[in-house]
Amino acid sequence: MSSLLYVSCIISLLLQAGLASKTRHFKWEVGYMYASPDCEEKILLGINGQFPGPTIRAKAGDTIHVELKNALHTEGVVIHWHGIRQYGTPWADGTASISQCAINPEETYVYRFQVDKAGTYFYHGHYGMQRAAGLYGSLIVEVADGEEEPFHYDGEFNLLLSDWYHQSIYDQMVGLSSKPFRWIGEPQAPIASTQNPPSQALSAFSSLLINGRGQYNCSLAAHLMEGSSTCKLTSKDCAPVVLRVLPGKTYRLRVTSTTSLSSLNLAIGNHKMMVVEADGSYVEPFIVDDMDIYSGESYSVLINTDQNPSSNYWLSVGVRGRKPNTQPALAIINYQPNSPSKLPESSPPVTPEWNDYNHSKSFSSKILARQGTPKPPSYAERQIALLNTQNKINGYIKWSINNISLALPPTPYLGSMRYHLKNAFDPSKPPDNFPSDYDVMKPPKNPNSTQSSNTYVIQFNSTVDVILQNANALADNVSEIHPWHLHGHDFWVLGYGDERFEEKDASQFNLKNPPLRNTVVIFPYGWTAIRFVADNPGVWAFHCHIEPHLHMGMGVIFAEGVDHVRRIPKEAITCGMTANKLMNNGLP
Repeated sequence: MSSLLYVSCIISLLLQAGLASKTRHFKWEVGYMYASPDCEEKILLGINGQFPGPTIRAKAGDTIHVELKNALHTEGVVIHWHGIRQYGTPWADGTASISQCAINPEETYVYRFQVDKAGTYFYHGHYGMQRAAGLYGSLIVEVADGEEEPFHYDGEFNLLLSDWYHQSIYDQMVGLSSKPFRWIGEPQAPIASTQNPPSQALSAFSSLLINGRGQYNCSLAAHLMEGSSTCKLTSKDCAPVVLRVLPGKTYRLRVTSTTSLSSLNLAIGNHKMMVVEADGSYVEPFIVDDMDIYSGESYSVLINTDQNPSSNYWLSVGVRGRKPNTQPALAIINYQPNSPSKLPESSPPVTPEWNDYNHSKSFSSKILARQGTPKPPSYAERQIALLNTQNKINGYIKWSINNISLALPPTPYLGSMRYHLKNAFDPSKPPDNFPSDYDVMKPPKNPNSTQSSNTYVIQFNSTVDVILQNANALADNVSEIHPWHLHGHDFWVLGYGDERFEEKDASQFNLKNPPLRNTVVIFPYGWTAIRFVADNPGVWAFHCHIEPHLHMGMGVIFAEGVDHVRRIPKEAITCGMTANKLMNNGLP
């Protein structure tokens, strides 16, 4: 083929792709609303009067255009598009004080970005703890026209998993920032903890929700029994989710966790699941009886409806990693033409023991990239080791990374770094490592920490390894699960290990078929290694996806190629020092 013909073919393909893609327009208004997600009426954050927010469905290559109005009377709002890499649009990432200013009450902000890769994603509030108040929804990206998924299915369902607290996020935030410290509590139970005595704790009750529906202090099985008075639904908002299926078919379940705190496990009675996608990337298919899912993660699993067609079956979601006082969230797999109110003949699947971490590690180790997935560079130019510790600052309990607790500035990093504004944030370089004699198996000898902007400036287009190191918290024999999410990138998960990471552990990294993810878990007293290429100009958050942990400082900022960013919309950065710069001199 001549070079001219080759170029003509490429141009033709690009034009066809451009003609096939669409711009999908949405007009949203964020406001408070009354709802009864678990049969108890509360105030929550909704979009256009919906909870969860409207589901966005698009195709790879499409452009999403969301005109978002803040109808909250007294606070700002932003929306983060979780898992969307925002190439060329870092100001659309939706992170207050990082990529944009918070949208003020009665103001409107336009998010416009491309969804370049098929997969299961979601969106959520990223200002304060608004995700915990219900500000979230699903974002599904289908394959582009003319392309096919590497697996077959006859139909699909979308499951958005969350935990729901009866306590307002304002009560929670005040408690987390108080002295004495008041923990938000485990779902659906008053606090009773050696770390946080009941006298110092908030009375927290909540439920697990599936697609925004759950039943607080109420047995779903009892509810489904005809004539039962054990459980009375007070609103259609909390009616159980029913997945209607036909026998002899294959269904895709898109499963996403947007929980504030809870790590979860999902299982379906009498049905095995084949995992085929994780965080928008295909994985080598493998079959499981149940699956763990942490806050910020998404999966696609395939199920075959090959069981007794005269029965219905339970889908059960339970708590992992924390001693649960929460009833499982239950839904019904309804084999047609059975009535959805027909009780399954078998009991709901039992969640593995909350602290059976070997079970969790076994599941994580099975997630490998599907053949054809890009492989990581063979080496990294830089290694950053991030130690997760619980600390104190002036007597207040915080979470810190390498002994620095993240404090966000009033001026978005993207504006202040792009236009080289001085004194907009603390420019001190945070450490790339932590002391060699730090014992991760014991509480810190010196629990005192400091606050800072925690900004890592990374050479553009370089390859970076990050070692996420877990440790003991302030109390003896306490180390928690932390799911970490990186904005603006996918990364390769190179491996997991126990206790403190040693350089010799790098020889065991999986460079053959590591999965591409955007969220990854660190197990108690363990480490997780990831690798990414800093090829996306912008300023990106990297943080624990547990809402109270981020609120308490568990996060860092990665900045790369910021001088390559062009045409930042002024409305994204007209606050703090950037606003003053605009008024005084203007920005290019």
